Amino acid sequence: MVDITLAEAWIQAIATAIDRHKDHLTQLDSAIGDADHGFNMHRGFSAARIALDGLDAATVGAVFVKTGITLVSSVGGASGPLYGTVFRGMGGALDVPRADAGQFAHALAVGLERVQKLGAAQPGDKTMIDAYLPALADFRQQAEHGADFATAADAAARAALDGMEATTPLRARKGRASYLGARSIGHQDPGAASTALIFRALADVVRAA
Repeated sequence: MVDITLAEAWIQAIATAIDRHKDHLTQLDSAIGDADHGFNMHRGFSAARIALDGLDAATVGAVFVKTGITLVSSVGGASGPLYGTVFRGMGGALDVPRADAGQFAHALAVGLERVQKLGAAQPGDKTMIDAYLPALADFRQQAEHGADFATAADAAARAALDGMEATTPLRARKGRASYLGARSIGHQDPGAASTALIFRALADVVRAA
């Protein structure tokens, strides 16, 4: 079960994880992108952390909508609109003070649908979708089989990590990396890496709750 306090803790944990790994994300992006992914993600989630301070949210969704709006308004490049769209989509689907694993799985699916509509990325395109989609699939499977939220979140985090690692041999078909053609092969996608951090942060805060 995710309540408002845990939802806020998740965003805080994401901000901490991005801060810790921002240089690594930038290194990944320097190989196949604009070398700004770590900086942009750090700026966005740092702003989200501040935006949530003192927010009198009545629902879990309000936390995520605020996060999404902040990411869109504070992050340049593709990261802000993409991750902001995910959180705004999730927020719109969670107009409740507490969400169980099934409700959260639905919200993750809405977030995925919105970001795919925005970016037109499909599995195998070497993007954040390659980490997000398997994470959602494993979370949903666990939820449908009656697993508790922590078990579902752990499964999602592991799947996101596997999806991230699987981007290395792929040829990019979307985003800045696609311009490199075959030269994008052999490099891990930075968006998939940050997505894996986001799902790991969820698993960690749920376990600690």
